[in-house]
Amino acid sequence: MGKRIRKLAATRATINRDRMLLGPRDPLPRRPSRVLVAGTSGSGKTTLAGRLGQILEVPHVEIDALFHGPDWTPRDSFADDVAAFSAGPRWVTEWQYSAVRAVLSERADLLVWLDLPRGTVMRQVSARTIRRRLHREVLWNGNVERPLWTIFTDPEHIVRWAWSTHSKTARRIAVLRRRRPQLPIVRLRSQHEAQLWIDGVVRDAVGP
Repeated sequence: MGKRIRKLAATRATINRDRMLLGPRDPLPRRPSRVLVAGTSGSGKTTLAGRLGQILEVPHVEIDALFHGPDWTPRDSFADDVAAFSAGPRWVTEWQYSAVRAVLSERADLLVWLDLPRGTVMRQVSARTIRRRLHREVLWNGNVERPLWTIFTDPEHIVRWAWSTHSKTARRIAVLRRRRPQLPIVRLRSQHEAQLWIDGVVRDAVGP
């Protein structure tokens, strides 16, 4: 009897998790107010998070701006800053950095997963890196992209990082779904799906 009960509970948990994995046309269970955007580097997390913030009328906290100090040095107050803003009722941010992923995923009421193909991500991150470097775009706290030749010398260069970590998001989300089966997760596999979701489901959730 005990084995049957455990099996039934496991089956129900699986069904529940499946219901919470949504596609670009699936309606949201409620209007979200604490949103995470997940995806590998270069997938478009920050762009999507910014658009969500505007449509949902919630603050977009760009997590890179909290993490990077001058000369790309991690800020000592990073974890405390994330804990402070994520304790609030309304925000959208990117789901990254191991020190804060757990607290963010515990407090979120929606996670959006940009699950783009590796080739698409590499084109996007390469184009972005080249543009930022050639135009000397000033990023967070006065930082600029390092010289392009450092892709050959720095194993953590953003382009190499995007390639080597592409599959990690899926594994993290699998763990999260087991830990928080009630958390809605929207999986978007292309920029077209992301646009479709924004124009349809998200605007419907906001209402007239």
